[in-house]
Amino acid sequence: MKLTVFWERMRAQFGEGYADSFARDHVMAELGGRTVWEALDSGWEAKDVWRAVCTAMDVPAGRR
Repeated sequence: MKLTVFWERMRAQFGEGYADSFARDHVMAELGGRTVWEALDSGWEAKDVWRAVCTAMDVPAGRR
């Protein structure tokens, strides 16, 4: 998954204004105690981060 697609999905799920805030502030066990930004910066693949977000936030199947 390209980062542009990842961020499109984040904005679609959380809204234009909240997606970045969520990515910077929400620490997730599914990402090893990292935020979305920390996981991406440390080399996680965007598709794996998206899957973790979907699991943690119970994203509906149609948006996964």
